[in-house]
Amino acid sequence: MIPCFALFLLGVGTCLVTGHSLVWALSLGLVLFSLLALRRGYQPRQVAAMAWEKGREALIVVPVFLIIGAVTALWRASGTISFFLYYGLRAIPPAAFVAAAFLLSAALSFVLGTSYGVTGTAGLVLITLARSGGVDLAVTAGAVLSGAYFGDRCSPMSSCASLVAAVTKTDLYGNVREMLRTAALPTVLSVGIYAALSVRHPIASVDPAVLAALSEGFSLQWYVLLPAALMLVLPLFRIPVKKAMALSALAALALTVLLQGLPLWEALRAALLGYVPDSQELAAILSGGGVVSMVESSAVVFLTSLYAGILEGIHALAPAEVWAERLADRVGLFPATALVSIGVLAVFCNQAVTVMLDAQLMGECYRRQGASRRELAMDIANSGVTIAGLIPWSIALTVPLHMLGVGLEAVPWAVLVYLIPLCYLPTKRFFRAGQNRPQDLGRSCPAERI
Repeated sequence: MIPCFALFLLGVGTCLVTGHSLVWALSLGLVLFSLLALRRGYQPRQVAAMAWEKGREALIVVPVFLIIGAVTALWRASGTISFFLYYGLRAIPPAAFVAAAFLLSAALSFVLGTSYGVTGTAGLVLITLARSGGVDLAVTAGAVLSGAYFGDRCSPMSSCASLVAAVTKTDLYGNVREMLRTAALPTVLSVGIYAALSVRHPIASVDPAVLAALSEGFSLQWYVLLPAALMLVLPLFRIPVKKAMALSALAALALTVLLQGLPLWEALRAALLGYVPDSQELAAILSGGGVVSMVESSAVVFLTSLYAGILEGIHALAPAEVWAERLADRVGLFPATALVSIGVLAVFCNQAVTVMLDAQLMGECYRRQGASRRELAMDIANSGVTIAGLIPWSIALTVPLHMLGVGLEAVPWAVLVYLIPLCYLPTKRFFRAGQNRPQDLGRSCPAERI
């Protein structure tokens, strides 16, 4: 088993160093762990059944990933994102730039549900403004990262939030409500810190060229907010997440064609391949999205699920599960989950893998201690999902930093990223009653009990 893991980790390291997709390393892992199962005496049909048992769970969330890709592209094309950027930037007082950067990034990330989407849009604009306005780039990038992770963790549009709900068998919107509750204190503290930093690092001025490019490139009428409003309102009426996203995408498609004047076939092409504005100035900050952009993420989740099923089926992770149980008995469920997350992130450098393995390694611990699935989901969201933004070689950190053009000096200023687990640790007992509500544990929702 050790040689298989060694070769797999070598493949992961090679992909990270060379810049190749992790899909190659995960495919290698699937082959290696399949061979390990065969060597232990399992038949090919049994190995395939083990893999499919977990792979089938991943197929629940993969369509959501693909819809997210279409939605984010169409929101770019329809002017929804430009509306947030234009009016957000106009409202920024010079002495509140850093705090505004955090709040704008947080609002946009909750709408988009992706840290990459925020850093690749609002982040680029804000870092450009900071550079031209004499603001410390590390501080600005830290504020953007904090805001980006706000939605990456708790937005109903977030692929991570969808994955957490899928692997823990919990309700996505119920998780979102709990995550917003647990994020309240860290967010308030972050606003206070960034407000103080804003006074120390005021911006000279907001570049009017950026605002002019946005207003000239799009018709920024109030109804371009309709796609975002649908994502916020429809869940209140118990509309399933995929349907809410699909309706939001259709609204954005209609606005793209009827309001922004993009031909239907080009709008559909953007939904599939990603949106690219005609203007070079806007292309630098608004390009992206599309179904194709989420194919790799979907493949990562699916492949991870397949080999996770094999490892579980052949009991290869049993020693790690025993260690995790002992750790949970000593330090508690959440600290143990956080420590396991750090170990998995340090090795695999990927949020999706961490979420999958956290649920697998810690699930029995929560079951044995009578905790609900909701509690497991919250602990993963407040540890593995968030801590990924602090591991220097994690993809969740390196990619946003590369987009922003800054180094690791920005990490200490991403205060929300480490305030969430730090605040949750001493305050979890106040939220546990909500996580273990009768409707979560009773007969009406039996899947919530582990």
